[in-house]
Amino acid sequence: MSNIDYQSPMYLQLREIIRTKIEDGDFPPGTAIPTEHELAKTYGINRLTVRNGIAALVNEGLLKRIQGKGVYVLGEKREQDLETLEGFSQMVRKKNANPSSQILAKSLRPAGHKYGKIFTIDPADQIFYIKRVNYIDREPYSLEEIYIPHAVVPELEDIDLSVFSVYEIYDFYNIDIAYSRQTLDLTQLDQSDARFLDVDSSTPLLLFTNTSYNAAEAVMEYSRSCTRPDKANYKVNFSTKG
Repeated sequence: MSNIDYQSPMYLQLREIIRTKIEDGDFPPGTAIPTEHELAKTYGINRLTVRNGIAALVNEGLLKRIQGKGVYVLGEKREQDLETLEGFSQMVRKKNANPSSQILAKSLRPAGHKYGKIFTIDPADQIFYIKRVNYIDREPYSLEEIYIPHAVVPELEDIDLSVFSVYEIYDFYNIDIAYSRQTLDLTQLDQSDARFLDVDSSTPLLLFTNTSYNAAEAVMEYSRSCTRPDKANYKVNFSTKG
């Protein structure tokens, strides 16, 4: 169904048109659908009818309305063991706190020699570069840089990362992160970056470097996170074999 007729309520017809576009991939998970005004103009119906059609899909869990931003397509979420592998937002919510992020940069760039080697791809292949500040209860927590090969999730180019976390996007597109390897070091930032964390450039920060793999041991993501030590609370569990 791609046109509105008068054989059934118009909002139900619009609901099914949008549903079909989601199922056919015309509206990919994580992206915004056209505005109410655009849909009303396209199908020759009033905005109240459009709003009712969208509301029906929001109630079904296919769409998510974000105040001041628009209406976004939700993907199918899978169960995940958050005890062993989780993103920033999941980790913070488990501590009964409120996570948020500010995207400072998001771009496509050639992998180059360093990241071509990390991802085992050609240096000319494209990778996504994301730079963001992570907050806990509105207090700056970490400055993070994330690298993801374009081939892993090409749809990322059109997804608003202020709406969906990277791990939610992985869920939407059935990208499995089987395990990660993480190292910890100390570092300092230059003043232009240190200001995002409300610290001085001389302040020592925790540097977490994380490499994430799928079950076939291909690298899916590489990230560096500079974290304020006064805001971090980590523990490591050791076990012995008898």
